[in-house]
Amino acid sequence: MKIWRALTSEIKEKLHQSDKIIILYGPRQVGKTTLCKDIMRESGLHTLYINANEAQYSEALSSRDAKKLTDLTVGYELLIIDEAQRVRDIGINLKILSDAHTGVKIIATGSSSFELANKISEPLTGRHWTYFLYPIAELERKHHWNDFELASTLEDRLVWGSYPETFSLAGEERMSYLRTLASDYLYKDILALQDVRHANKIRDLLKLLAFQIGNQVSLSELASSLEMSKETVARYIDLLEKTFVLFRLAGFSRNLRKEITKTQKYYFYDVGLRNSVIDNFKSLTDRADTGVLWKNFLFMERVKRNAYHKAHVSPYFWRTYTGAEIDYVEEEEGSLRGYEFKWGDRPKRPSAPRAWVSAYPDAAYNVINRENYLDFIAAA
Repeated sequence: MKIWRALTSEIKEKLHQSDKIIILYGPRQVGKTTLCKDIMRESGLHTLYINANEAQYSEALSSRDAKKLTDLTVGYELLIIDEAQRVRDIGINLKILSDAHTGVKIIATGSSSFELANKISEPLTGRHWTYFLYPIAELERKHHWNDFELASTLEDRLVWGSYPETFSLAGEERMSYLRTLASDYLYKDILALQDVRHANKIRDLLKLLAFQIGNQVSLSELASSLEMSKETVARYIDLLEKTFVLFRLAGFSRNLRKEITKTQKYYFYDVGLRNSVIDNFKSLTDRADTGVLWKNFLFMERVKRNAYHKAHVSPYFWRTYTGAEIDYVEEEEGSLRGYEFKWGDRPKRPSAPRAWVSAYPDAAYNVINRENYLDFIAAA
């Protein structure tokens, strides 16, 4: 079954209304190619689709030669460059093509931000729209299933995640897909993007982080466990962030003497990928980390919801040196909202920590559980 994607209509609209280049980021296998090909078919534009891995196009795309670039696109109305981060100097070459005013519209996709962003952002300042495609969001699934049906498949989401392919697979095939994705994406593609000499170390780092979801992470402790320098650990984590494997959450504070800001928390973009890293696809009744999966799921689904609804919020966690804590905090135009994520039964009297109420008496506070989670992540 083809699942509706939240970005499709907006990208189509921008494509027809603007001559700016469209940059589409997202992890591997989240559906960027499928989305682009859908737009290609529905737009009615004569399209040249290029996979940046194809050698026959790489010379022209990286040439910095206006004639070669325009010759490549003559007769076409739309140019799609998939995995554009693999093209040398892609930003400069796209700028040259844009400045040539050939009339061709351009979409470029990338599954790693650090190469594509570094090579695109500066040359294309003011010349592009940027979008981010995530694994399937619950708000996207809500276009096909009602709340009862979504809730009935919640365990599947916590175990198998939300990569598009997982919805059409089952059993061993689904398990094999996620293992292959982890192997190819995490341990081959990422290692090829930068000089990472110790592949086993980045595997071990990911496993350590997979067991610390929702907890504050100490780079010093990770470095000690991995027998690596703190600087190398920081570089590897940065790499995993920029390839959309990990999402970093910082601590919130307006009182540096009482509230923690120096440590970070890390969440996986997809819990299925996280479970693949630790090789645990057991059902929720047979595992001890359900609460951890719930927090990761809710956090990332809220990130997706905010992104697709263009909610300009800053996400944080909150913790004091005395141990008071809130799982997730949003700051939006000066207003604060705190959220506690609970898998178990809803508490009779959910109340915020006293230190939070004292420090931020005007802030909102809610407990998110299985009764109300769809309002939190999938409401219009």
